[in-house]
Amino acid sequence: MGTVVGASWKGIDYIRSLPASVRNPRTPGQVNQRNKFATVIKFLSKINPVIQVGFKDYTAKQTATNAAMSYNMLNAVTGDAGVYQLDFPKVMVSRGTLYNPSTADVMVSDGDVTAAWNVDIAGNGAMDDMSNVLVYNSTKDEATISAEASDRAEGFAAVPYLDHWKGDQVEVFLAFTSADGKLVSDSMYLGQHDIPVI
Repeated sequence: MGTVVGASWKGIDYIRSLPASVRNPRTPGQVNQRNKFATVIKFLSKINPVIQVGFKDYTAKQTATNAAMSYNMLNAVTGDAGVYQLDFPKVMVSRGTLYNPSTADVMVSDGDVTAAWNVDIAGNGAMDDMSNVLVYNSTKDEATISAEASDRAEGFAAVPYLDHWKGDQVEVFLAFTSADGKLVSDSMYLGQHDIPVI
């Protein structure tokens, strides 16, 4: 009506004004924002199954992808002058209240990246919580995911890496999902690791 538009999205009714015409759609600020967006979406698009589970608690008023995008754009992008990269220790691929182990580490062997954790529980944690391990190769822009590879009680989960990753570095993340699928943990960043050449 006039200069006002009414719409509904995910069950939320709202109104907004018609957008003003943009004379210069490529201002420095807009270009920077688009570059940040591109940096994050490039990563998220490779790990979509992880995001759909890891950010499911934030889907009441947005999609899981939008929630992951919002969090990581605000917290995990570094750089300036239009050149941006992810600050992987600050990246979150899962956000929730499920208990995380007190310690976790990574071992790389011939063919596998293995995440191992302290088998302890507290609060809402349970021994049958399922582990989710993500191994991301930023050089190749590829990921391997081991969803529900093993339960918390087992203490470790091995994820095969791709043969052409040899000599590259990978970023490793660990998260947990409750056995009934209702709860997820915050993801734990387990560091950057070298894939052996041989």
